[in-house]
Amino acid sequence: MKAEQPFFMNTLEKIYGLFRQYRYVSTDTRNLQKGSLFFALSGQKFNGNLFADEAIKKGAAAVVVDDPVFFKENDDRYILVKNTLNTLQELAKFHRDRLDIPVLAITGTNGKTTTKELCAAVLSSEKKICATKGNFNNHIGVPLTLLSIREETEIAIVEMGANHPGEIANLCRIARPTHGLITNIGKAHLEGFGNMQGVISTKNELYQYIKNRKGTLFVHKDNPMLMQLSEGAERVTYGFPPADVEGKPGKSALFVEITGNRQTHNRVIKTQLYGAYNFSNIMASIAVGDYFGVSEKSLVNALAGYNSKNNRSQLLQTSRNTLVLDAYNANPESMKLAIQDFVSRQFNNPVLILGDMFELGKASLPEHKKIVDALEDMDIQRVILIGRDFCRITQTSPFQKFTTTEEAGEYLKNHPIKGAHILVKGSRGMELEKLIQYL
Repeated sequence: MKAEQPFFMNTLEKIYGLFRQYRYVSTDTRNLQKGSLFFALSGQKFNGNLFADEAIKKGAAAVVVDDPVFFKENDDRYILVKNTLNTLQELAKFHRDRLDIPVLAITGTNGKTTTKELCAAVLSSEKKICATKGNFNNHIGVPLTLLSIREETEIAIVEMGANHPGEIANLCRIARPTHGLITNIGKAHLEGFGNMQGVISTKNELYQYIKNRKGTLFVHKDNPMLMQLSEGAERVTYGFPPADVEGKPGKSALFVEITGNRQTHNRVIKTQLYGAYNFSNIMASIAVGDYFGVSEKSLVNALAGYNSKNNRSQLLQTSRNTLVLDAYNANPESMKLAIQDFVSRQFNNPVLILGDMFELGKASLPEHKKIVDALEDMDIQRVILIGRDFCRITQTSPFQKFTTTEEAGEYLKNHPIKGAHILVKGSRGMELEKLIQYL
């Protein structure tokens, strides 16, 4: 390995020289921009090397491959490496090492993408930022985010996701964050983590990295676990008083409204975000904005103007019903919070449409049963459960069950719901948004 290091560094520096010249990186020929560096990534079900020639034909400046069969020795547009993914990650780290800017890393079981978007909205109101697009938060997305940072960028926001131990530590090695924020830690991806302790340890890798480098953490003061894990670190706390950045839920009956204290005077922040569970996400973005010196006017306007998208806590009005669409993801904690919040609002004609929660491993059936048990204790007019795990629960209940979203859609098409408030919640793989056309 040591003997290969000088050769690899020479290759890496060559690739970085091309990156500095062309500035765009692609891993997919379907959306390749002319002049991009194309990295032929491969996985269990695909081989990116197969698309190297296509990338060149579409205008790629160079292609990075790791299979000698697809390397053209006499064409300097082809670069052969041992592993394209590793090269992409090392290129991103190489670029990051040459940037002297704050990098805020955000992770957590629930709310990390929403919190990232809120922080981006607040900071971009006055500063030049670079932030993770969508949920590009894994071992490929994080390097691509880092490689999108330009010379004029003042602050970078990097979302980090994980479903196996050690992943956050590796992403920190690449991104070298100076600031960190964990939204919360709950039961998710148990199939990969093994148990809850695995989730805690992996998320805590961000705190440990920031601690060791004397960086700053933004910590939800009302979360005992996060407060304990962040002890001894330089931190800014946010949440209910007393905290460094304080706030309380306002009077709005539907959207999240916050009354907070900034220095010596109060401020009321009205948002377009649905769900009380978004209170901590909003407070996190206020803490970040305060810390980086965003003016009060810009901060308030940014949060008031932010509108959730991508099936996350969206309030939709159809011709027949009012929908709360929260179908981007689901785990036991987020499912419970969404249901509790929905029920607490005492809507007329409430309906729950809930899909399976994925990647829970051996805990899947018990966790789905807990949801069903809780629902039976609630006064809900109608509940529709969708997915194999919900259907595996054999207890007698008045709830309708469908194995697939398609089956549920066919039923709803023939038995339309009208004049209802409907919560639609489930894991991304259930694709519950397909039901909107029938609601």
